[in-house]
Amino acid sequence: MLMASLRNLLFRRVYTCSTTFYIPSLQLVRPTSALLPSLSTLGHFLPAPRISGQAKEWRCLSPLLASFSTSSEASTNEASASSYLSVRIRCRKDVADMLSDALLCFGASSASMDEPDDCDSTDEISINSIFTECQDVGACISNAAGSIGLKDMPSYVVTMGEHCDWIKKTQESFHPVKISEDLWIVPEWRTPPDAQATNIILNPGLAFGTGDHPTTKLCLVLLYSLIKGGEFFLDYGTGSGILGIAALKLGAALSVGVDVDPQAIRSALQNAALNNVGPQEMQLCLVDSMGNPLSAVGTTDGNVKGQSSHGIRLVAEKEKFDIVMANILLNPLMEMADHIVSYAKPGAVVGVSGILSEQQLPQIEGRYMQFLEGMSVSEMDGWACLSGRKRITKYS
Repeated sequence: MLMASLRNLLFRRVYTCSTTFYIPSLQLVRPTSALLPSLSTLGHFLPAPRISGQAKEWRCLSPLLASFSTSSEASTNEASASSYLSVRIRCRKDVADMLSDALLCFGASSASMDEPDDCDSTDEISINSIFTECQDVGACISNAAGSIGLKDMPSYVVTMGEHCDWIKKTQESFHPVKISEDLWIVPEWRTPPDAQATNIILNPGLAFGTGDHPTTKLCLVLLYSLIKGGEFFLDYGTGSGILGIAALKLGAALSVGVDVDPQAIRSALQNAALNNVGPQEMQLCLVDSMGNPLSAVGTTDGNVKGQSSHGIRLVAEKEKFDIVMANILLNPLMEMADHIVSYAKPGAVVGVSGILSEQQLPQIEGRYMQFLEGMSVSEMDGWACLSGRKRITKYS
């Protein structure tokens, strides 16, 4: 996640503006909620809620992050010179959170809301987003607005610019994250603060999971308390692979990660290699929007290639895992609750996160009550993680 100072630098200083377009509000033909990916956001996460005195910051900063690896100087230099689009969107304050989330789902590389102004009497606020130069900004905003039920498309301004040393500045903003006394998440280009601790080395690339987001921290803390040794762990929406890697380093016997996004699978493979985790320990499986397996992956060259039927078989079968976690979005958590829980053995722990404490937690509690018993909730910075044990007998 970008620090506030870097965020301001990105959105207010580094753009060398050459052309600006103003697009007025347009009437949307119809809401396009059907277009919103249900499971495709597994590896693409939503922003943190507004906290007093802070602006929202995001998990995915730009496609330039695909070149984060410090071992590839040429690709980094090339990425640093890439052009991009800065888009400033005006919308109602009461829909800004939802619209920001939807923008990320439909192609925005980052999004950040302006600080609230106590002197501003209007009911509108601005969202600042970054898009790649080749993206159809209008289509993204239209789809995002339609997916949350807006009838009018928000007005927006597009600024074309070229950025300088963006990769370097972004890397500088990532620091080791302390999860517990002996568990750290360390960016690939940083030195672990405690060499004796359990250090998960991470290059987030384009996938969610830097360890800095509250939901990731909540899941890691839960994992830390659950792993005793020898468990089978399933990460439903693996993103960067951070949870699966952590489970193995804490003592699990096997991690299986699923995602609909090939980029997330590539990122998880690369991070597994950084942590000396092999394909026999960590199986990754590309799935469709309904969670059906498409391929098992076990290579570490960044390509999505079939490796064995083991991962596919595990994902196709039910009740095989001791711990199941899904750190994704509200809609897929609601729609696919029975599917997610079906992977857990009777009595196994299921943890779900990616949900806002106030607005979304009651829905999740109501949905998962029929599947889980002994449910508990942990919270951090406005986000929640719900966990419980899969019911052995059917809920009535």
